Amino acid sequence: MQFLMNNVENNKSIPTHVAIIMDGNGRWAKKRSLPRILGYKQGIKTVKKIIEAANSFGIEILTLYTFSTDNWKRPSTEIKVLLTLLREFIKKELIKLNNYKIKLRILGDLSKFPKSVIIDVENACKTTSKNTGLKLNIALNYGGRQELLRAFEKMLAYGIKKPTEEIVSSFLYTAGQSDPDLLIRTSGELRLSNFFLWQIAYSEIYVTSKLWPDFTKCDFKNAIIDFQKRERRFGGIL
Repeated sequence: MQFLMNNVENNKSIPTHVAIIMDGNGRWAKKRSLPRILGYKQGIKTVKKIIEAANSFGIEILTLYTFSTDNWKRPSTEIKVLLTLLREFIKKELIKLNNYKIKLRILGDLSKFPKSVIIDVENACKTTSKNTGLKLNIALNYGGRQELLRAFEKMLAYGIKKPTEEIVSSFLYTAGQSDPDLLIRTSGELRLSNFFLWQIAYSEIYVTSKLWPDFTKCDFKNAIIDFQKRERRFGGIL
């Protein structure tokens, strides 16, 4: 971890929770006149590298925005390929996740996915449920507005009439976890894309023009160093 602290004043701490909007897979392929699917395959290689980096850096929670509620608008053939890649990733990486004590958690509504996908995902979560290392959140069929509506509906069902911020947080997919300290978005886009609308109220945001398949461990390190240089006031005065 010390190499991260080089060039950083005051040896500020590593962020506890890092969330990433992994954008640019399709554009990466288009720039190379390749099928979009090859962009996603290359993107999965980046996912593996960043999970390993987060684990080695001492980050406690890593959230990857993988499939949004809006992604259903894409061609059915592309969605089918994406889900196939997801299943392959989970099956191939499950042993490694366990070896590194990584605990997998899914954020989102799995009900729209094929039964085969649900079984694989739930099995992976169950298999890693007792791991005590990095908490890896995979956002699948996730939307920030939908998450809030779900939380409000549950609060109504429980008869909660005067919710506090703590109560709302307890009904979110991320219940029991700290909010992201750092949100990273690749591909240079300056928008949240319906991601973590509640949780990132005070997150530091880091945007890079790198497309996700080109995002490296060094880029990840640079984002953390940039985070360490910032003054987090949370509305107050230092």
